[in-house]
Order: sequence, then structure tokens, then C-alpha cells
Amino acid sequence: MSAHTHDDLDWAAELPRMHRLDALEKDSLRTVADRLVADLPPEPTVVDVGSGSGGMSAALAGALAAGPGGTIVLLDAVDELLDAARTAAAGAGRGITVDTVVADAGTAGVRDLVPPADLIWASAVVHHLPDQQAAIDRLVAALRGGGRLALAEGGLDQRLLPWDLGVGKPGLEGRLQAAREGWFLELRTSMPDAVRMPYGWSTALGKAGLVDVTSFTYLVDHPAPATGPVLDYALERLSWLAETTDDRIDQEDRDALGLLLDPRTPEYLGNRTDVFLKYARTVHYGRLP
Repeated sequence: MSAHTHDDLDWAAELPRMHRLDALEKDSLRTVADRLVADLPPEPTVVDVGSGSGGMSAALAGALAAGPGGTIVLLDAVDELLDAARTAAAGAGRGITVDTVVADAGTAGVRDLVPPADLIWASAVVHHLPDQQAAIDRLVAALRGGGRLALAEGGLDQRLLPWDLGVGKPGLEGRLQAAREGWFLELRTSMPDAVRMPYGWSTALGKAGLVDVTSFTYLVDHPAPATGPVLDYALERLSWLAETTDDRIDQEDRDALGLLLDPRTPEYLGNRTDVFLKYARTVHYGRLP
């Protein structure tokens, strides 16, 4: 049975969408993994915290197999996700060791669950945890001396649609993103034991005792006209935004979404040639002295 997650989201149900995004991010993630692994000693231990559906697990495993070898430990609170990540990492990292741990990074003492780590990667994980600074502190405590922590948090939101779709008012995607921000604020403020972190991620890494803190940003860019996988992901993403923000948008926007998501209508998004996928993710990175 899967462990509890603090945001109460059904992550197992998100697995198909996450797999689709993994495929669209594959090249970008491998570039990031190669950059991070290049700094590691021979036979390192790498921990992927909140490994999800395994996109970065596979990229890190492949980079280790092509370089210093070693072990990758996958940690997630959801059994279904952990199984997917293990399969992805084992397929990409032939000759390296792949271990798994079922645990909640929001409460678990990570250093008691994994070997001392040369690199810990956590992507879009910490912002779901009640006390983000405490979670970062726990991750740093799991590093060996000289080890590195890399957090992928923030950047620029996904964009999929032209400003004027010819359906409803222009600017639909911007309004959906703003409504989603309201949804996330409510999710965080209603989370039991939530603690605000009123500063940025690089400051949080420094407060946790890391030095040489820096950041870099990678781009995922699939321009129009969208290929089948991009279009499928765009439809899934827009459906998710419609469901998440339904009580935060007006009826005109609900009606427009209904037309865009209905394959029986002329306005159906799947028939358009101007759909794209573009966003940026920032990696915040520091070293334990």
C-alpha cells in the first residue's frame, strides 16, 4: 500500500500523463543528468527523491552507466510510481545498481533510509511538503561530505496555446494559470503543519549549510505544429487545468474549454496546428563542505 502524501493528490492516477511528459522531456533531462554526474567521484551513490514516473531516474541511470558507474536509489511515497521509476532506471542504466525505498520525504529522515549520497536530486517535490526548509535540511543531512543537492523548482510555467483561440475571450491560458495559482495557494495553506518559506530556493540551500550555491535553467521546447505526443499531452494538460480550476473561472471560460476538449466540435483542440509546448525549469544546486 502506498504511503501518505501531504498534498492528498492521487499521484498514481497521474502516471499516464507523467509518462507522456517524461518522453517529451527526455533529451533535456539527459543533458541535465550528464552535467550533474560529471562532478561526481567514481562509483557514486545518487538518490532520486520523489522519483515519480522515472524520467529523471532513467536519465541519471544512463549518465552513471556511461560515466562513473555506481548506485542509484529511488525514493517515493507511492508504490505505483516507484515501480515505474525502477523499470525506467533499470532499462537505462545497465551495469549500475538500482535500489528503491518507499518513504515520505516530508517526514522521513532520509539519511536513515539511504546510504550517504554523493548527489541527491529532487524535482518538483519540496514545494509539496509542509515545511520546505526542514525538508531541504533533511536532504542535506543525507549527503556525504562534498556531496551535492540539486533541486528542480520553479522556472516558467508550461505554455500550450495561442493567446486568441477564436473561442471565448482571448487569454484563456493565462486565466487558467492564474486560477491554478489560487488553487495551489489554497492547497498549501490548508495543508496540516504547513510552514511558509518566505525566500527563494537558493537562499534555502544556503540556510541548510550548502556552499557554492548556484542555479541553471533548462528549456523544453516543442514548437507548433504539435506532433501526436505533444498534442496528446496538451489535451491532457488542458483537461487537468479545466478540472482543477472549474470553480475559479467564469462560465464563458468553462464553455470555451468544453468546446476545445470535445472531439465532436469544430473547435476541438486536437484538430489545431498551432498547439505547442514550451516551459523552463530551474535547478538550484549546492555542495556540502
